[in-house]
Amino acid sequence: METIPSTSNKILDIAQSLIVRGGYNGFSYADIAGAVGIRKASIHHHFPTKNELVVVLVDRYRMQASEGLKALDESLPNPLERLNAYLSYWQQCIQDASAPICVCAMLAGEMAILPEEIASRVRGHFQRLALWLSAVLKSGADQGVFQLTKKPDDEAQLFMATVHGAMLTARALDDPKLFNVITKPLLDRLKAV
Repeated sequence: METIPSTSNKILDIAQSLIVRGGYNGFSYADIAGAVGIRKASIHHHFPTKNELVVVLVDRYRMQASEGLKALDESLPNPLERLNAYLSYWQQCIQDASAPICVCAMLAGEMAILPEEIASRVRGHFQRLALWLSAVLKSGADQGVFQLTKKPDDEAQLFMATVHGAMLTARALDDPKLFNVITKPLLDRLKAV
């Protein structure tokens, strides 16, 4: 039986799509109300302020991302396969426009204007992702799958920056294929000979 999304989840889903499209200041409660088919007062009932809405949205996104990374760890023991799956996930999201850019990457571009309660959560997302990437890279080096030229933490930052830069480039040039063009050399460079 298919579950019907709650009004709160519908609001969060629409808010996320609006943030991905136009950033933190790129949407209002009126935009959400029109898309969900409810009054603005109903949104305020669920999320009294825009800041509270975005905090909940980022927390939900971080939880989903953590669950996704955990699932990769549990289902793919090979570090190269994990990184391939991570890149394939984003390639598919960008290709079918289901998530053409990470919501935290979009918000990170606006860090200077974000309220601290949102900015700290965005930083937390990237810190968690960097820790995961570093662990995967270290595991791959220990298993002889990867040959690292830098410390795992530094390699993780390079990997993460390249992936998010590839998202932006694919979006800016409206060419989803560019994501793979940019990210494929990441794995090629890491592979042990």
